[in-house]
Amino acid sequence: MSEPSPAGVAEFDGVICFGGEDWWYHNRAHYDMQMMREMSRHMPVLYVNSIGMRVPTMTEGGMFFKRVQRKLKSFSRGLVRVREDFSVQSPVVVPGRRGMKLSGWLLPRQVARAARKVGIHHPLIWVACPPGIAAARQMKHAGLVYQRTDRFECYEGVDADLIRGFDAELKRDADLVLYCSRHLFDSESSAGHAAAFIDHGVDFGDFVTAGDHPDARGSAAPAVVRAALQGRSGPRCGFIGDLDSAVFDADLLLKTAALMPDVEFVLVGACTLPEGWADGAPNVHLTGRVPYEDVAATMASMDVLMMPWHRSEWIDACNPIKLKEYLATGRPIVSTDFPELRHYEGLVAVGNEPETFSAAVRAAIDAPDPEVRDRGRERIAEATWTSRAESALQELEARAGLIGRRGPSRSGRSI
Repeated sequence: MSEPSPAGVAEFDGVICFGGEDWWYHNRAHYDMQMMREMSRHMPVLYVNSIGMRVPTMTEGGMFFKRVQRKLKSFSRGLVRVREDFSVQSPVVVPGRRGMKLSGWLLPRQVARAARKVGIHHPLIWVACPPGIAAARQMKHAGLVYQRTDRFECYEGVDADLIRGFDAELKRDADLVLYCSRHLFDSESSAGHAAAFIDHGVDFGDFVTAGDHPDARGSAAPAVVRAALQGRSGPRCGFIGDLDSAVFDADLLLKTAALMPDVEFVLVGACTLPEGWADGAPNVHLTGRVPYEDVAATMASMDVLMMPWHRSEWIDACNPIKLKEYLATGRPIVSTDFPELRHYEGLVAVGNEPETFSAAVRAAIDAPDPEVRDRGRERIAEATWTSRAESALQELEARAGLIGRRGPSRSGRSI
C-alpha cells in the first residue's frame, strides 16, 4: 500500500502519450518515443500512435494510397506490448474536422480501456500531437504535459486554425509545457502555467561507436547503403531522415549535386517528393528508410552529413534530433541556416545557395577537422535521453507537484 501523498502533490502510476508519430512506421529517434522509452524504465507507458494532424487527399497521387494503406495496417495491430511496461496502441480514429465528433467519442474510450489493461489507473497524459487534447480532456488524469516540440500549425496540409486552437488550449490547461526549441521557448513560454526547456537527447555511445568503426564506409555500412553505392568509390555526402517536400530543399540538393559530379549524395529515408524527382542526377541515390538500429551505422558510412532545409516558419522553430546524432557520429556537417545553429557555432558549416553549400561540402571532404569533431562530441556528451527524462520528471515535481510512482530502473535500452 502506497504512502499518502503530501498536500498539493499528485501521484501518477503511468504515462499515456498521444504520440506525434506512428511507432510501427516512423524512425524511433523522435522526442516523444525516446522520452517514453526512458519513462518505461520506471512505470507503465502506453504510447498511442499519432491520431494525425492532417487528412490525406487524392491530390497527393500515389502517396495518398501509401498513407492510407500504412494507417490501416497500423490500425490492425490494436494494442501491442512491445516490452515490459511499454505498450503501443493504434486506435481507430477519423482525422480532421469531419471526424472529430466520432473520434471525440470513440478515442478516449479506446485509450482508457487500453490503459487499464496495461496497469495504468492514474495517468500522466503527455500530448505530443495537439488533436490529442480532445481525448485527454475527457479522461481522468493526474496531470497533463504538452510537448511543444515544433510549430505544428505551420506543417504543410494541416488545418492551421484548428491546430492553433488545440495549441492554445494545451498551453492554458497543461501542468507543464515542454519545449526543445530555444526559438519556441523564448517566444512562447510565457503563455502557460509552467514551461521548461528540455533539449533533445542522443544515444551518444551508439553513434560514437559507429563513427569510430575502422571500416565504417565498408563492411560496417548497412546493406542498403552498400547496394546503392555498388561500384562507386567517391566521397559521400549523406542526409538521413525523411525527405519531406515541405522541409527538404530538393532544388538545392540537385543543384549542389550537379556542381559536384564526383561526390555521391546519399539520401536515406522515406520520401514524399514527386516520383522521379532525382532521375536526372546520376550521383544522387535514394535508399529508402532504414530502421533506427541502423541509423548510426548509416551516418558513419558517410564522409559528410548534411541538412538542406527550406527556410520556413517550421524550420525556424525546429531543433532537429539528427543534429546531435550527426555530431556524435563525428562527421563534418553542412547545413542551410536556421536559428538553432546559433548554439553550435563553429561546429556546423553553413551554405544557403548551391555555390556556398557545395563549397562547404568540398571543404569538409578535402580537410575534415578532428578538432571540430572532438569539440562537437564534447558539446553533447552528457545529452543522453536518460538525463532528459530525469529532467522532465524533476520539472513535473518541482513545477507542477506531480510525482511518478517509480520502481527500480530496468536494464536494457532497446525496445
